[in-house]
Amino acid sequence: MPLTPDVVRKIADLARLELNEVEIELYCGQLSAILDYAARLQAIDTTGIPPTSSVLPPVSILREDVPTKFMAREDILKIAPRTEKGHYRVPPILD
Repeated sequence: MPLTPDVVRKIADLARLELNEVEIELYCGQLSAILDYAARLQAIDTTGIPPTSSVLPPVSILREDVPTKFMAREDILKIAPRTEKGHYRVPPILD
């Protein structure tokens, strides 16, 4: 499917690219080759092949969620700079 320079200019305009004449001729050939290859892929019979999102087996990259013991509330409040009525006391952020 050979593309004409006018079509490449239109594509470049839509992509907001400024191309010179040498680049337009270069992209005519390259884009035509890409479209030809896509047409070849479309012609392949994939009947009976289920859709695939990845050729790799699914692997979880997350670690196991293992419960751990936390410090007691009283111990946490002991290391707080300021407390008030059993809570952390922080300076106001709004006036």
